[in-house]
Amino acid sequence: MIGIFIFPDFQLLDATGPAAVFEIARRLVPTAPEVRMLAVDAGPVRASCGVEVVAADVTKARGLSTLITAGGLGVEAAMECRKTQAVFRSMARQQRQVASVCTGAYILARSGLLDGRKATTHWAQTAEFVARFPKVRLEPDQIFHREGHIWTSAGVTAGIDMALAMVEESHGERIAIETARQLVLYHRRSGGQTQFSSLLELKSPNGRFGALLSWIRENLDRPLTVEMLADRAGLSARHFARIFASETGTTPAKAIERLRLEVARERIESSGDLIETIADATGFRDPERMRRAFLRAYGQPPQSLRRAARRTQAGKG
Repeated sequence: MIGIFIFPDFQLLDATGPAAVFEIARRLVPTAPEVRMLAVDAGPVRASCGVEVVAADVTKARGLSTLITAGGLGVEAAMECRKTQAVFRSMARQQRQVASVCTGAYILARSGLLDGRKATTHWAQTAEFVARFPKVRLEPDQIFHREGHIWTSAGVTAGIDMALAMVEESHGERIAIETARQLVLYHRRSGGQTQFSSLLELKSPNGRFGALLSWIRENLDRPLTVEMLADRAGLSARHFARIFASETGTTPAKAIERLRLEVARERIESSGDLIETIADATGFRDPERMRRAFLRAYGQPPQSLRRAARRTQAGKG
């Protein structure tokens, strides 16, 4: 049995998205495990949107092969529940699959299951998550990540991507593809979480570096050193680097690469410009350097993303 763990004020789609994937997979493979909603206490559990979902008692569930926790507004209380922690620790000790969707990663982290491991969660929680769980090796741009029997996924719909990957592992690529087709989804989504954020999300709340970030985006072809940026900000290089990281949640170098990736991807997917031309215009200079950056961020080289974008556009025609 696959259990979807929910709690008061959980995010509804975190739970129902993966559940729908497993339901369709079971139609295609009748021997596939059934899926059940589980909670600390049996009965109706109210989601943050107001919908109530009836759940069984997770401590009485039998034959659990996988336990996936949703995230949501109520995760703070849920992560401190000792019964909840005990259930997930027990699953992990038995080498059964445990997983999280979105901020459900907080429950796994609070239970100690992510210590020393790579994991992901919603991109907007990156700075807070890293501060609260420094032992976790956070991968903020991953749609989902698996390490052994522990899976974590990014915000909300990323739980569907993770569930499809689980289906593929258990039943093969053909079943995963057919499941995705039934749900009108991509079998594998290209790119990472940063494609769903924007320049605004790099800015500090008071906009201190907003103008600078906008200037960087317009001057990506220049050699953007920390010294150059610090001078524009009217700060010493050391002080600038420290304040920038504190207020934006990332280093100047990573912010620059993120903006270069964002602009390069936009041009690759929307224009016919040569890869070499785009690499030069966005400051990567060397196409191979840009290719490596794309592989780190999106898991695919520029050419693959261009082909995927063209297929999508052709399908709309």
